[in-house]
Amino acid sequence: MDGRLSPMPAFAYEIDLEVRFRDLDPLGHVNHAVHASYCEQARIRYLRDVLGFTGDDVPMVVANLELDYRKPITFDDDLTVAVAVTTLGESSFTMAYELRADDETAATAETTQVVIDPETHRPTPVPTAWRERLVDHEPALD
Repeated sequence: MDGRLSPMPAFAYEIDLEVRFRDLDPLGHVNHAVHASYCEQARIRYLRDVLGFTGDDVPMVVANLELDYRKPITFDDDLTVAVAVTTLGESSFTMAYELRADDETAATAETTQVVIDPETHRPTPVPTAWRERLVDHEPALD
């Protein structure tokens, strides 16, 4: 990979998040590591809303995370995180994120989620029910 994320997809799922004072660095910008937490919050809500997950049943791990920063996010910004599943593999899927501060792209990100068997802790196929829900929600996967 050349260090640049894939082109951003059309997003059918978005959430608004609050920028907390504790998220800021000494310059008044959201700390770079907090961007990953924003993606995590959006990912968990997506999984809950699209796949019906609860807090106890997320049998997957983040195998890869990439973030590109474009502009600072500050305390007074209205923050929206858009999420889409862009690829669906045998035991993994890729999620893309667009973090928007006051409707301007502040960062983009991508994660690769690997489904894990809870007993063996090894990769296992993406369940058929998940595939069906993801394809229903993400027309680009069809």
